[in-house]
Amino acid sequence: MALRSFVEIAKNSHFPMENLPFGVFKPHDGATRVGVAIGDLIVDLPVLEELGHFRSSEFQDRKIFSEDSLNAFLALGRPAWRKTREILQHLLSAETPTLRDDVRLREKVFHSQKDVVMKLPARIGNYTDFYSSYHHAHNVGTMLRGPENALMPNWKWLPVAYHGRASSVVISRTDVRRPQGQIKPPDASAPIFGPTKSLDYELEMAFLIGPGNSLGEPVPIDRAIDHIFGFVLMNDWSARDIQAWEYQPLGPFLAKNFCTSISPWVVTLEALDPFRKSLPRQDPEPLPYLRWKNDFTFDIRLEAHLQTSSMDAPHGITYTNFQNLYWSIAQQLAHHTVNGCNLEPGDLLASGTISGATEESRGCMLELTWRGANPFKLPNGEMRKWLENGDTLTITGWCQGDGYRIGFGEVSGRVLPVV
Repeated sequence: MALRSFVEIAKNSHFPMENLPFGVFKPHDGATRVGVAIGDLIVDLPVLEELGHFRSSEFQDRKIFSEDSLNAFLALGRPAWRKTREILQHLLSAETPTLRDDVRLREKVFHSQKDVVMKLPARIGNYTDFYSSYHHAHNVGTMLRGPENALMPNWKWLPVAYHGRASSVVISRTDVRRPQGQIKPPDASAPIFGPTKSLDYELEMAFLIGPGNSLGEPVPIDRAIDHIFGFVLMNDWSARDIQAWEYQPLGPFLAKNFCTSISPWVVTLEALDPFRKSLPRQDPEPLPYLRWKNDFTFDIRLEAHLQTSSMDAPHGITYTNFQNLYWSIAQQLAHHTVNGCNLEPGDLLASGTISGATEESRGCMLELTWRGANPFKLPNGEMRKWLENGDTLTITGWCQGDGYRIGFGEVSGRVLPVV
């Protein structure tokens, strides 16, 4: 049964009492601070902090919600995260009079989401992007090497990843400028320079690191979850023609680091816990440091929608699920640190494109159009091989509960031409 709040919450809202995701926002008449989403509103945590609602040992007698990022809160760890969730669910309950019956206090505590500016939820020191969807890896490998050699020899032995550019991670609704770079046409003897003609999206999810680990001290897989705060939606914008020329031998570079978009609300592992699913069997069996008998994934529905400048409404082009990932988040984190690499609060670790076995579940245009060979038709008659200027790509996702949804909101971006 859904929890009851005195706050009015629409039936299909992404932000019911069971969710309470964290974000960073700026009111038009105030400083940037930390908040929590409920329905169409934001709970101003610094106001509640000043009133003494977060005074306990879990918070180490510190005021952490007036900062312009979640980093200090992330560093406190799961006891503080759970305590905050417990306090908020109590204060927002239909049975608790503290906020329910105090009109003046409610005016201070609540902001309408439409009246604020959302900021990046954390100062992201480092960003790593994995390549953990079997169907995505197999499809891309088939295009490049044929089905017999689709997967590289290491793919089923370790979670493959590359180190991305944290400085170009942006918040949802930030416009995306079409990148330029070197491109080598198939029939040319030398590369040319110019704007990408193969701009793509990648439907992904990413998680934020809470407490980090010391340099030289790996995180065991059965402790990996202690270091993960929660999830955001992510679009890893990609320039496929630039990528095709530059990626050998060291992998993605300019084709990826021009922009990565994330959603503003971070959904905690506690909110996602009811939607855990067993991790599918892995063959071959992973090496011991990647094995955990309690390992899991999540049932999260994910969609991508495309709207061109001449369309009145967005059109769905990808329908997939987080369960399509082969490697778990615990395996990703354990592998990331096994050599002693130190993660820090606010670091961002992404899933890679999440594709399923069906055509509609392919998580990027590279797969949907099979490298541009099979353009798709939109409802208004327009055709697309790749993203064009003026296109807006939106990714959304949610878990469906009994009478409620645990949602992530959306991450969107509009493509602008080269300056």
